[in-house]
Amino acid sequence: MNITQTLAWLCHQLPPEEASREAELMLCRATGLTRTQLRTYPEKDVSDAQQAELIAWVQRRLQGEPLTYILGDTEFYGLTLSVTPDTLIPRQDTELLVDAALELIPERAPWTVLDMGTGTGAIAIAIAHHRPIAQVTALDASKAALAVAQDNACALRLPNIRFIHSDWFSVLGQQRFDVIISNPPYIAQNDPHLQATSLPYEPISALTSGVDGLDDIRLLVQQAPNHLNADGWLLLEHGYDQGAAVRHLMQSAGFSAIATHRDYGNNDRITLGQLTQT
Repeated sequence: MNITQTLAWLCHQLPPEEASREAELMLCRATGLTRTQLRTYPEKDVSDAQQAELIAWVQRRLQGEPLTYILGDTEFYGLTLSVTPDTLIPRQDTELLVDAALELIPERAPWTVLDMGTGTGAIAIAIAHHRPIAQVTALDASKAALAVAQDNACALRLPNIRFIHSDWFSVLGQQRFDVIISNPPYIAQNDPHLQATSLPYEPISALTSGVDGLDDIRLLVQQAPNHLNADGWLLLEHGYDQGAAVRHLMQSAGFSAIATHRDYGNNDRITLGQLTQT
């Protein structure tokens, strides 16, 4: 088959809502061609070996496995990151968390930033890339996830980021930071969304947090003041229906300038606050 025929076959096989995009991504990876080249050379033959690889990928995709895990990488904030089943798949909405952090962190000041539950390293790496003067620390309780994050930072040659194996704040001692940022687990344990889309394939420890989904957020808000410099900021991603609860938690913990930002679906998604008490 040629490229046109293979794309048509892939689109017919794949889940319809993302068929066209996923077909192109698969074919680009299998052939080594860019999307532009696919369109420029539609009559180019797809080899038997490439077709066999595509068939195997389609079978995995039809079983529900996310394409990101099949291909092994994804793009986040303009950077290509390796992704494995040990890590949560970075989402577009989380880029808004990076946006909010970059608005606070000066371009030419050595601010210290802590990314908690770093996973692939997406948040920490994006900040370290765009704020090369900043000193970024990324931690995770999963050694496997931390290894992925370290490989991603190494591939992007980011010298201003360090990695720590820690269950939240447990090994940080008296360390303090100008910004603490996190996309923590925030889905309720019995939420039906856990059986939808890609979630059954992603690490459950990176998704759920107690009966109401707020256990880890409570811990972060309560302990963050012990690790923030004066006037430091805490930024958290959370569920679409958790904005009011997170704002209340921050207010009770002594934060001010509390604000919630909405995501691309116009849902509450990010809440931040500044520590004015030490």
